[in-house]
Amino acid sequence: MNARARFVVVLTAVALAVTGCSGANDELADQYRSGENLNYISGDGTVTEFELEERQAPVAFEGVLEDGTEVSSEDYAGEVLVVNFWYAECPPCRAEAPLLEQTHQAYREQGVEFLGVNVRNQADTALAFSRTFGVTYPSIMDADTGSAQLAFAGTVAPNAVPTTLILDKQGRVASRILGQVTDESTFETLIRDAAAED
Repeated sequence: MNARARFVVVLTAVALAVTGCSGANDELADQYRSGENLNYISGDGTVTEFELEERQAPVAFEGVLEDGTEVSSEDYAGEVLVVNFWYAECPPCRAEAPLLEQTHQAYREQGVEFLGVNVRNQADTALAFSRTFGVTYPSIMDADTGSAQLAFAGTVAPNAVPTTLILDKQGRVASRILGQVTDESTFETLIRDAAAED
């Protein structure tokens, strides 16, 4: 079984698990089943924080950026990393892009890095998105391999697009925003809390 096929199997299993254990009233599952052609499963901005003792192992990931540069979790060792799963045609991804970039600029001198994971587009589309919305941090192009998504699926799965994860300095998921980042104050608090940890 090739990497793409394994990725599809894992994502299908995750989707079935989320749908199966969430109950008939689950908003994400209902939206998917409704067939409204939204082309994304939208979260509601729910924030989940993980206490130190609840955090799982550091997430090891790798991928290729829009410019062809290879990147991995090792490149961010010792730093807080904000990981945003997105794609260009996703309306909430477009809506949150200016806030993400603004926060990136505000915290980049404090040892906080931002990294996108584009789950659907090719590099030219991702670069056009970055130019349009003024996004300066890079993104892994994950549409063909799904390797970055697969790396996170074993810990805290990004069950909606967009999803934003904040990794602590050890590379563990400290918090997750499922859906569009809308609350600047909460977002910055999550980042500051992770940055303040030893």
